[in-house]
Amino acid sequence: MIRFASLILLLLAGSGVAQDLTLPSGARQISDRISPLDSYDLPTGPFADGTLPTRQVEGRVERITWRLQSGASTTLQLLAPLRDQIVAQGYDVLFECEARACGGFDFRFGTEVVPTPDMYVAIQDYRFLSATRGDDVLSLLVSRNPPSGYIQLIRVTPTDAEVPPPLVVEETVGPSGGLLAALKQNGHVILDDLHFRTGEITLGDGPFASLGLIATFLTDNPDTRLALVGHTDDTGALDANISVSTGRAQAVRARLIEAHGVAADRIEARGIGYLAPLTSNATPEGRDLNRRVEAVLLVN
Repeated sequence: MIRFASLILLLLAGSGVAQDLTLPSGARQISDRISPLDSYDLPTGPFADGTLPTRQVEGRVERITWRLQSGASTTLQLLAPLRDQIVAQGYDVLFECEARACGGFDFRFGTEVVPTPDMYVAIQDYRFLSATRGDDVLSLLVSRNPPSGYIQLIRVTPTDAEVPPPLVVEETVGPSGGLLAALKQNGHVILDDLHFRTGEITLGDGPFASLGLIATFLTDNPDTRLALVGHTDDTGALDANISVSTGRAQAVRARLIEAHGVAADRIEARGIGYLAPLTSNATPEGRDLNRRVEAVLLVN
């Protein structure tokens, strides 16, 4: 399992959340919103009798979200190491709940959530935690839309608190987690740190940690090959989407060959447009999840 403990330990070591993070392999930061002075309604209990109890706090508000390869991990498995590190840093857990006990739909829409597609919350599969440490308060919201998991951290600190320089978080991958473990276990994995401009096939400059890991994996496993498969949402005609998805898969293949020295005969590229969605295309977050490039394990 990806060891988020180290990530949160460093995030909470100072008075502010890090601005420049090297996230664990298989996870990437989606958004980072910082307001020098703002207010936040911190949930302090479950939604009940038509009301969500909250405590309004003011100060420097940090809103950060991540997306990760959750595999078979439950929301509790994602949240537990975060909670342990928060407690170790001197925070007192004020309130914690899972979806049903929180109040389901009503709690989800009564509490602040970073807008989609930067944060996704499944109504029946999320966990929430709020905590305090002196004048500092924070909340964690964790949810899943397999194979992806989502983490939201909102933290409020007094405006007169000293903000330390940006921290760098080391990549940490546990023995049973991470991108390569998911590839070995499932036979395929989403390369979800890749970036393409909307409607274009040109791969961003990177660097992309997933490609370095894939190159290392191929070096360490000479009897394996990979297929890179591009996917799109269902916007537009199938032929056009197959063309875009193929072009993106080919762009990833070219980057592995040119920048990482992978032999051309070890990787192939295909695109199948919108024919294999992960989830419904009826929502913006669903369409965002369906636009992806996957690595599929091939054994000689």
